Amino acid sequence: RDEEAELGRTRQPYALVVGGGQGGIALGARLKRLGVPALIVDKHDRPGDQWRSRYKSLHLHDPVWYDHLPYLPFPDHWPVFAAKDKVGDWLEMYTKVMELNYWSRTEVHSARYDESAAEWVVELTRDGERLTLRPKQLVLATGMSGVPNLPHYPGMERFAGESHHSSRHPGGEAYRGKRAVVIGSNNSAHDICADFYENGADVTMVQRSSTHIVKSDTLMELALGGLYSEEALAKGITTDKADMLFASVPYRIMHEFHVPVYEQAKVRDADFYARLEKAGFRLDFGDDGSGLFMKYLRRGSGYYIDVGASDLIADGKIKLAHGKVQEIAEDAVVLDDGTRLPADVIVYATGYGSMNGWAAKLISQEVADRVGKCWGLGSDTTKDPGPWEGELRNMWKPTRQDALWFHGGNLHQSRHYSLYLALQLKARMEGLDTPVYALAETHHAA
Repeated sequence: RDEEAELGRTRQPYALVVGGGQGGIALGARLKRLGVPALIVDKHDRPGDQWRSRYKSLHLHDPVWYDHLPYLPFPDHWPVFAAKDKVGDWLEMYTKVMELNYWSRTEVHSARYDESAAEWVVELTRDGERLTLRPKQLVLATGMSGVPNLPHYPGMERFAGESHHSSRHPGGEAYRGKRAVVIGSNNSAHDICADFYENGADVTMVQRSSTHIVKSDTLMELALGGLYSEEALAKGITTDKADMLFASVPYRIMHEFHVPVYEQAKVRDADFYARLEKAGFRLDFGDDGSGLFMKYLRRGSGYYIDVGASDLIADGKIKLAHGKVQEIAEDAVVLDDGTRLPADVIVYATGYGSMNGWAAKLISQEVADRVGKCWGLGSDTTKDPGPWEGELRNMWKPTRQDALWFHGGNLHQSRHYSLYLALQLKARMEGLDTPVYALAETHHAA
């Protein structure tokens, strides 16, 4: 084990996985079991810090049966919705028990593909030491979300209070008695608004467009419970079986399965939705009424799984404002209708860019453009749909850059699709014939 832990120093990894969150760790476990020499690198101090560093109120919004890692499920006494530090500690323990090659405190500076050697040249720093690695395969496991989207509103530089993107929100404890404005109305915005309120801040949510809301218990019972629940386990539907059943429905027709679920949700939670709309909240159920999961697949945002913040909005405890931000004043957010929202702290819950933004930062804009957008349903090319039409763009499969792969998603996707990505990497290592992209056309990211 000591010899293996020197992978990256005494010998080169076959696969370098950039990003040591749940995606990178799940893939690392798969590759380990398949005998593929793989190294995971991450900038945080410890595995699991990706979760520990987030705001204190963060919990999983998906049930525990949906969120296991490969080979080693959560203990059966765990809460249905685990707290973020609990998840972080589990990830750290998992890397040790599964004996993964994991370099923490490691930052990747650049990567380029050496065509003549058919390998990557990756420059990185580990604990202050500059190193060069030459893996045959490079996996960006930086999460389904790319680089944080920090908007550029006129006047941002003159704001006298604190401001930050939701990815850097430390928690509401320091803001008791302060005026907080959260720009955005999706999952993170709701969590952060509830966090501010529970810590005694005066908080306003700025809703710029409509949002899909589904209650957590409704989602469990109507959408997930048949596959991921104690009842499903009692019927012999293990997590592995549930994953295969879930994946057996093509994305092209999946919305047809979800529309009836959300029609039921509208009836079941009619009073809940009526209270939200009376408070002025703008609701939607997706373009075709197919709800949360299709929104997640199509755009990765636009929804909130309610675990309490919606009641705070309906009761007026979280204030609500609508419109586009016109400018940031020294002590307020000013909307396009002239509404002035006094603020001591502003949180930009404005989402993330495509994962190929990481390719642009670490490799080049040319490679990012050649690969095209990551995530979202459709084709990886505008001209010839090829074999991947209707799947998630560029995820877990060959891209138009040799030996470059993308891996991410929620815990369920990190667990399930890590298997197929690992099998492709194993096949490449063994010299087996596997699908490759042979398309010359580029598809520029939107």
